[in-house]
Amino acid sequence: MTDPGYSLPFRHYSLRHHVIAWISRKVFDGVTYTAKHGLIRGMRRRGGLGWTPEWSEPTKEEMFWRELPLEGLVVYDLGAYHGILTLFFASHAEQVMAYEPNQRNYARLMENIALNKLTNVTVKSLAIGSGTRSGTLIYNPSMAGGGSVHPNAEGLISQPVEIATLDGDIAACTLPAPDLIKIDIEGGELEALEGARATLNAHHPALFLEMHGETMREKKQKVRDIVAFLVENGYRNILHVETSAAIGPDNAAIAAEGHLYCRYTP
Repeated sequence: MTDPGYSLPFRHYSLRHHVIAWISRKVFDGVTYTAKHGLIRGMRRRGGLGWTPEWSEPTKEEMFWRELPLEGLVVYDLGAYHGILTLFFASHAEQVMAYEPNQRNYARLMENIALNKLTNVTVKSLAIGSGTRSGTLIYNPSMAGGGSVHPNAEGLISQPVEIATLDGDIAACTLPAPDLIKIDIEGGELEALEGARATLNAHHPALFLEMHGETMREKKQKVRDIVAFLVENGYRNILHVETSAAIGPDNAAIAAEGHLYCRYTP
């Protein structure tokens, strides 16, 4: 029997996420502080509650990033939000290319880069997809990291955005070849991969992908489609970060929640 929750809207953000976001936005949004925990511990930041003592164990994602060698790499951060991973990447990698189309998030990202006097980060206010066009980004201010350009997106705020392919932007701006691409763009991960096919085939960067979907059914289908694309393009070394399971077409659905780390296999 099919789980009755299989087709219900998926709750990507928990009540805890909403409470933290509300407190951060309404009470401490303008506070500048030194982060006391997490990946950017010791770095300067505005936004969030990183000034508080650590109250929980690090996530599997955080532990993964801490253990991944980044020295000397060129990292692309698609969906940079306020820049937590951008700052972390910049403190370890050689160069970071960050993409953040949300105007509010872009402004905060630039603030956080400036607070840390980082000189190895380039920020682009583009959305990344499978084609080049103009679009509309829709999001709720309470969860500004969850914006989407998909036609069925819901939210209280909308803004025009320019959508580009990664292949096109790299070629047009003569950007450095990526060694690692992190993609967290609220359900547009497969479209971003499709628009980066030439880059993947030429340079074989490692990939880090977050899984999204409006329902569990959609999430499982999306991860199947993503895994099929990865395998087709030579990315057969696929790890589900949260369980450390090796992922392939036959078991892709178990990775519907969490993150995939993928490497090219000749």
